[in-house]
Amino acid sequence: MKEIVSSVGQGGVNHADDVRVVQELLNRHRTSGQARLDVDGRCGPLTIAAIRDVQKTVVGLRSPDGRVDPGGKTIKALNRTHDVPPPEADAPNQPPANSSQLSGTAWWRANQGKYPNSNRLEDLEGGFREKCTRFIQVLRSAGATVSISSTLRNPTRAHLMHYSWKVAKGMIRPSEVPARSGLDIIWDHGSDAASRKAAQEMVDLFHMAHIASLTSNHIAGKAIDMTISWHGNLILEAHELGRGETITSGPRSGDNPDLHRIGESFGVYKLRTDPPHWSHNGK
Repeated sequence: MKEIVSSVGQGGVNHADDVRVVQELLNRHRTSGQARLDVDGRCGPLTIAAIRDVQKTVVGLRSPDGRVDPGGKTIKALNRTHDVPPPEADAPNQPPANSSQLSGTAWWRANQGKYPNSNRLEDLEGGFREKCTRFIQVLRSAGATVSISSTLRNPTRAHLMHYSWKVAKGMIRPSEVPARSGLDIIWDHGSDAASRKAAQEMVDLFHMAHIASLTSNHIAGKAIDMTISWHGNLILEAHELGRGETITSGPRSGDNPDLHRIGESFGVYKLRTDPPHWSHNGK
C-alpha cells in the first residue's frame, strides 16, 4: 500500500514525492483510451483532472474536489486496486493512422504558410484603415520612416498559436482542443509528454513569449504594428485634422509621447507596453 505524507491536488501541499506516488496510482486507473500521466512530481491541470475523474468514477463522489489527502477516501480507493495492470505500454505511443497531420515541427513547416498574417493597410477594418492611412501619410510627408510589420491577423493562425501554448504548458488536454473548420491538425500524439513536446516545437517556431489571444484587435482588423523613426525635428504640416506641429523631443521613434498624442488626434492609439503596436482603442 502506497502512502502520502501531505495532500496532493487542487489546493494541496503538493510535495514532489507525494505527487509522484499519486501519479503512479492514477496511471493504474487509466483506461486504454486515456493517455498516462507523466510521473514527474509536478501537480498540473492534467493530474488534477485525473484525480477528479477517479473521485467520480472510482470513489463515487458527487462533487470531486481534485485533492488526495493522507488517509482519505481517494488515496484508499487508489490503493485498493493499485495492482491492476496498466494499459499496454506501447498503446499510448501508437500514432494515429493519418500521422502526417500530427502537430509539431513537420506540420508547422508544411502547413503554417496557409494561414499568413497581413501587413497591408488595405486589409484593416474600413474606418480604422482610413485613420491609419492618413496618420502614416502625414508622418511620411514629414520625413519619418514608417515600416508596417502586421495588420490583419489570420484567425486560424491565432487559433494555432493559442492552443500550441495551452497544450505545451499543460493547460488543456490535447484531445480537448476544439476543432476549427478548414484546419487539419491532430494535437493528441497518444501520450501527454509527446503531445506537449510537439506543441512546444510549434510555440518555438511561432517565436511566442506568451499566449496568443483569440479575440485581439489584430484579428478584428483594428490594430497595426509599425516601426516609426526620424532624424532631427519632425515637422508635421497642417492637415484636415489639426494644425501643424513640430516634435523636438525624444525618443525619435514610436515611443515618443508627443507622437502618441498626435496619433490619438487621428484615432490611432498607442499601446505603450508593446513598442510597435497601435490600435483603435490602445489595446
